[in-house]
Amino acid sequence: MQPTAFIVFYSAVTPCTEPASLRQTLAAAGHEVLSEQEFAGPGRSGSRWEVTGSVRQLRALVNPLDAIYARSEDPVLFGTSLTVVPAELVRAKKMLLVMDVDSTLIKQEVIELLAAHAGREAEVAAVTESAMRGELDFAASLHARVATLAGLDAQVIDAVRARLELSDGAADLVKSFKEAGHHVAVVSGGFAQILDPLAADLGLDRARANDLVILDGQLTGKVNGEVVDRACKEVMLRTWARELGVEMEHTIAAGDGANDLDMVGAAGLGVAFNAKPLLRDAADARIDLPRLDIIANLVGLL
Repeated sequence: MQPTAFIVFYSAVTPCTEPASLRQTLAAAGHEVLSEQEFAGPGRSGSRWEVTGSVRQLRALVNPLDAIYARSEDPVLFGTSLTVVPAELVRAKKMLLVMDVDSTLIKQEVIELLAAHAGREAEVAAVTESAMRGELDFAASLHARVATLAGLDAQVIDAVRARLELSDGAADLVKSFKEAGHHVAVVSGGFAQILDPLAADLGLDRARANDLVILDGQLTGKVNGEVVDRACKEVMLRTWARELGVEMEHTIAAGDGANDLDMVGAAGLGVAFNAKPLLRDAADARIDLPRLDIIANLVGLL
């Protein structure tokens, strides 16, 4: 049986127009479009084509076209993306989606919200931005940023938690995966005191983040144990897949920064969500629109 994969394209423009020359490019290379399914949602529309050929073959054709859209300054092409998704992932009976939290599952960076209470938000934001671009060692940068929180009343955690905003489409994304019998988890370089209640509210299967040290009702400026860095994130992806009985080929990992590189590279489908260039260039799929539920479009759940 000839292998197939899905080519998914979408755009902020509604209705989404078929990417120029895609059909001709596929035909010229001997690939056949077996089926086409349109989809739409808030802020985007698109289509999924099942196409003959291997993922490697199709990515060799599609990725250069997608790179053109990624660099385009044409407002008509804003948010347009082309992605090749393995057919075995789309048809998997059980998938595992693992997401970063700050600037992925939620719109904010929690460390910056906490630092604002210490009057250090701008300073911490600059370090965070540099770390997400891969310019700094993440663990060292985290320790430096957490040190700015020393002496804060632990009640600021509740204040920050109340300010959290889920990314647009995040709740719908989780719902679509859970209702289809799949698993959803989050792993964060942020803090368990913030993440755990959020994960419980969303009904997530697993969650892992750093643990802030609190003594006598105050933050000490330190974290307990090993920092959740890029290596740890990949370990958690693999560990959770094993625990939940999900093949690695049936996993999806999504994030926005350099500390997500390892898990995005290890997953069956790695997704860069409004990401820094380092991650965008390494991921299998890029999402440049502010809608997290596009991930469900990629695998046929919405």
